[in-house]
Amino acid sequence: MDQEKKIIEFDQGWADMQKGISKLKRLLAGEEETPFSTREYMMLYTTIYNMCIQKGAHDYSEQLYNKYKETLDEYITSTVLPSLREKNDKFMLRELVQRWLNHKVMVKWLIRFFHYLDRYFISRRSLPALNVVGMTCFRDLVYEEVHAKVKDIVLALIDKEREGEQIDRALMKNVLSIFVEIGMGEMNCYQNDFEVYLLQETTTYYSRKAAKWIEEYTCPDYLLKSEECLKKEADRVYNYLQLTTETKLIEKVQHELLAVYVTQLLENEHSGIKVLFRDEKVDDISRIYLLYNKIPQGLELVANVFKQHVTVEGTAFVQQAEDAASKQASNAPGGHEQVLIPKIIELHDKYMIYLNSCFQSHSLLYKALKEAFEVFCNKTVNGSPSAEILASYADHILRKGGSEKLGDEAIEETLEKIAKLLGYLIDKDVFAEFYRKKLTRRLLFDRTTNDDHERSILSKLKQQCGAPFTSKMEGMVTDVVLAKENQASFNEYLRNNPDVHPGVDFTATVLTTGFWPSYKSLDIILPTELVKCVEVFKGFYETKTKHRKLTWIHSLGTCHLNGKFKPKQIELIVSIYQAAVLLLFNESDRLSYSEIVAQLNLTHEDTVRLLHSLSCAKYKILNKEPSSKSISQSDTFEFNPKFTDKLRRIKVPLPPVDDRKKVVEDVDKDRRYAIDATVVRVMKSRKVLSHQQLISETVEQLSRMFKPDIKAIKKRIEELITREYMERDPDQPTMFRYLA
Repeated sequence: MDQEKKIIEFDQGWADMQKGISKLKRLLAGEEETPFSTREYMMLYTTIYNMCIQKGAHDYSEQLYNKYKETLDEYITSTVLPSLREKNDKFMLRELVQRWLNHKVMVKWLIRFFHYLDRYFISRRSLPALNVVGMTCFRDLVYEEVHAKVKDIVLALIDKEREGEQIDRALMKNVLSIFVEIGMGEMNCYQNDFEVYLLQETTTYYSRKAAKWIEEYTCPDYLLKSEECLKKEADRVYNYLQLTTETKLIEKVQHELLAVYVTQLLENEHSGIKVLFRDEKVDDISRIYLLYNKIPQGLELVANVFKQHVTVEGTAFVQQAEDAASKQASNAPGGHEQVLIPKIIELHDKYMIYLNSCFQSHSLLYKALKEAFEVFCNKTVNGSPSAEILASYADHILRKGGSEKLGDEAIEETLEKIAKLLGYLIDKDVFAEFYRKKLTRRLLFDRTTNDDHERSILSKLKQQCGAPFTSKMEGMVTDVVLAKENQASFNEYLRNNPDVHPGVDFTATVLTTGFWPSYKSLDIILPTELVKCVEVFKGFYETKTKHRKLTWIHSLGTCHLNGKFKPKQIELIVSIYQAAVLLLFNESDRLSYSEIVAQLNLTHEDTVRLLHSLSCAKYKILNKEPSSKSISQSDTFEFNPKFTDKLRRIKVPLPPVDDRKKVVEDVDKDRRYAIDATVVRVMKSRKVLSHQQLISETVEQLSRMFKPDIKAIKKRIEELITREYMERDPDQPTMFRYLA
C-alpha cells in the first residue's frame, strides 16, 4: 500500500513560492541572477499543483488565486508606481514602456507557475483568467493614474514634430500600443483616453495654422502646403498611430485647411481659380480636384465656385455682343452670332479640356459646367433669342461663302460643337424652327456648301434631341434631291413635247407640305408668261400622279429678267412678285399706284413693299412721282430707261421681313399640339391621375424640347376635357380620368 502523500500547509507552500517570485523580481530589476532552470520552474509549478489538488480544507486554490493578484498589486505599488511618479516628459514614457514590458514578463512567468489554476479552478468558478487579472492589475493601478499625463506628453511631442522637430517615433509607437493592449481586444482606451484628444488638438493646431497661412500664401502655395500636411499626417499614422485613426485625423485636417477656406481660396482675386484658369495652371487646378475630392461635399464646394466662374466668363461674352449690337443700332440678328458663338464654343472647348484632364470627368463638375452654360446660352442679344443666334451661326457655317476658310474636317468639328451647344438651350423647338427657315433658303436657293455637311449636322442634332426633332428637316433634304430628279423628268418632257414649251427657261421645285415651314402665298394675278409656265408644269405633273395637289408658293420663287436700258442691257434677279410688277411696264409706259394694285390683285402692304424695292431703294428701276423715299397711294410710276449699274447682273433685294414674329407664332402653335399630345399620352398610360401629377409628368416630358408654361398646360387640359379626351372625377375635382 502506497504511503499517503504529505500535506503541504499554505504558509509553508507560499514561502517556497515567495523565493521564486523574489528571484523573478530581481531578474526584472536587472540584478545579477541566474535565469530559471527547468528544475526550479518545475518545482514551483509542482508546489502550486500539489496545493490545489489536496482534499477538503487543504485545497488552497482560492487562496492562491487571491495571492496571485496580491503579488502583482504589491509589486506595482512598491516598485512600479514610485519609479513612474518621479519622472517626467519622455523619460516617464520610457520608464512606462519598460515597466509595461516587465509587467508582461512577470505575468507570463507567474501564469506558468500558477498554470493549474487556469486549467481547473478558474474555469469551474467562471473567474477572470490569470492573464486578464494581470492586465487588470496594471490598468487599475498604473494606467488609470498615468494615462492623462502620458496623453499630454505624447500630444506635446506630436506638436513639436509638426513644428519640424525630430522625436523618438519608436517610443511613441510603444507608448500608444499600451493604450491599445490595455483595452484587451477593445479600442475604447485608445479612443477615449488618447484619440479624442488628438483630434481636438489637431483641429486647434490646423485651425490656427490655416488662419495664418491664408493671409501669407497664394492659393497654389496654400494648396501645396495643405497637401504636404496631409501627407505628413498619413505618415504619422503609419509610423506610430493606429490605422483606425487615419480617416478621422485626415478629415479634421482637410476640414480646417480646405473646407473652411474653400471660397476664400478659390475666389482669391490675385491667385484663385479665375487666375489659375487664365494662366492655364493645369497642375494647380488638378491639385484642387485631388484635394477636394477626398472631402465630404468638397467637390460640391469646388463645383459651385467653378460654375460661378464659368457663368461670369460666358455672360461677359454675351454682354459684349449686346453692346456691339446696340452700337450698330440694328435689330437684325446678322453679324453678332459670328462673333458670339465662336467665343462660346472656344470657352466650351477650354473648360471641357479642364473637365477631362484636371477634374477627371467627374459628374459633379460636368453638371456645374452644364448649368453655367445653360445660364448664358439662354440669354437674348439685342432682341434675338439664343436659339435664333445659334441657328444663324449654323447657317453661316453651312452656307456658301460662310465657311470658305474652313476645311471639311474643321466644318465637321464646328457642327459637332454647335450640336453640343444646342444641348444647353431650353427652347430647342425655337432653334428647330429658325434652323428650318434657314435650311429652306439654303436648299431652295442652292446656297448650301455641301449636302454631306447638311446630313451630318442633322445626324448630330438627332443624336442630341431625338429622331422627331430632325424628321422634318431630313424630309426637306430628301425633297430637294427628289425635286432635282423631278426637274430632269420635266426637262425631258419639254424636249419630247416642244409644242407645249412655255418659251422661257423654267424650273419648279416640288416639295412635301408637312416637311417645310408654312409660307404666306398671295393671290397675285401672274403675268401671262408665268401663267403659261405654271400650266405647262401642271400638265406634266398630272402625267406622273393624280393624287397630289400642287399649291404654288410664289413668295419663294425668283425670276431672271432682261432689263433693256439705254446705257446697256442688265440681267435683273428679282422675286416673282417684283417680276410681276416690272412686266406690267412691257404693256404700259406709266401706271398709277391704284392701277398696279388692280392689275396684280395685291394688298396695300404688299404693294408698298414691292414698289419701294423697285423705286426708292438701292436700284431705282422705276421712276416715281412725286420723288420721295416712301410710297403713297397717289404716286405714279414709269420705267426708268436711264438706269444703269457697273455690273451686268444685279439682284434687286426686297425689304427684309421680320421672320422672328412668324417663327414665334409657328412655335407657339406647335407647342399647343405638343402639350395636347403629351397630356393625352400621359393620361392614356396612367388612366387616372391627379392634377398635380399630370402637370408634373407633362412638364418633365416637354422640358426636353422647351420650358413649358404651366398656365398653357392648364388651358390645354381644359380644352382636352371639352373635346372629351379626358374628364374630371365627379367626386374628386382634382382627379382626371382618361376617356378611351
